[in-house]
Amino acid sequence: MYQAAASDALDGFLARRFGWQSLLGSILDPIADKLLLASVFIALAVLRLVPWWLMAVALARDVIIVAGAAAYRVLVGPLSAQPSIVSKINTLCQASFVLCVVARAQFPQSPGWVEAGLGALVFVTTVVSGIDYVMTYGRRAAAAPGGGAHGARS
Repeated sequence: MYQAAASDALDGFLARRFGWQSLLGSILDPIADKLLLASVFIALAVLRLVPWWLMAVALARDVIIVAGAAAYRVLVGPLSAQPSIVSKINTLCQASFVLCVVARAQFPQSPGWVEAGLGALVFVTTVVSGIDYVMTYGRRAAAAPGGGAHGARS
């Protein structure tokens, strides 16, 4: 997990620093990030290091976002998704939480309140971020020509 997070951060830094960005990379990188976090949440829940309900909340948000993006694409038209600040904070909280859980599993004497606090923060930011995505893209769909009822395709 640590190596994957470090290599992802290095990859992002180098891409921005040297202009090594591409359309394919801008699509695949967030997908890879989400798959990594989802896989880790599932593994930690199976190992009983993370509550099942928290894993379900984190995964449900991603499923809602993907389903919403697919619906938007079909019903409205092309989608230009930019992560909101809330979404970026949520990703940071989730990554920090899973790193804390893994570290605490290795070093059980570390304080549990840090993990509990990060877990609560993950729950709150996940819910807020999910609601933010639904509201933002709901407003965009309603404002699209035709009010979102096949507006871009009529």
